Amino acid sequence: MSYEIRAVRADEWEQVRDLRLQALQDPAAPIAYLETYEAAKARPDQFWQDRAAGNSHGRDGRQFVAVDEHGCWVGATVSIIEHAGREDFFGVVMPVTGAHFVGVYVDPEHRGSGLVQRLFEAAAEWSWSVEGVERARLFVHQDNHRAQAAYKKIGFERSGGVVPLEADPSKLEYEMVLSKP
Repeated sequence: MSYEIRAVRADEWEQVRDLRLQALQDPAAPIAYLETYEAAKARPDQFWQDRAAGNSHGRDGRQFVAVDEHGCWVGATVSIIEHAGREDFFGVVMPVTGAHFVGVYVDPEHRGSGLVQRLFEAAAEWSWSVEGVERARLFVHQDNHRAQAAYKKIGFERSGGVVPLEADPSKLEYEMVLSKP
């Protein structure tokens, strides 16, 4: 099967919403995402419109999607630029400017096809084009072994950084990094 890998367009907010809701219903969602299906479903249309617009041409973030030959959205990831000297999502001051990949999802029927690698290649290519970006990173739940293996295959390495989950501090999120080529 062939896929188009591209940035979302501002007018595609409904597809952005629908793919996110699909991802949040995946059995791995409780350990893969910090948001619940119920919370996302309750968001107003304006939230999704703003998200699609910001991730279509934003300077500090871009969402990439995989569209199959039938026009169905089957995967996505988002690259958020974190600037040196500013606090990240966890309240830690960033030592270097980098990209933070979030919202990674591939429809179960398309897993194992190399699609996650193609999504990361597109996100990384855009990220490396942003002035000052030196690395990319993501966080993965300690129990999400499938995702850890996929990220390692792409070239991400565990940095040694860990973050306890807010909902269950006995569980950890591992930081994995990818160096700029």
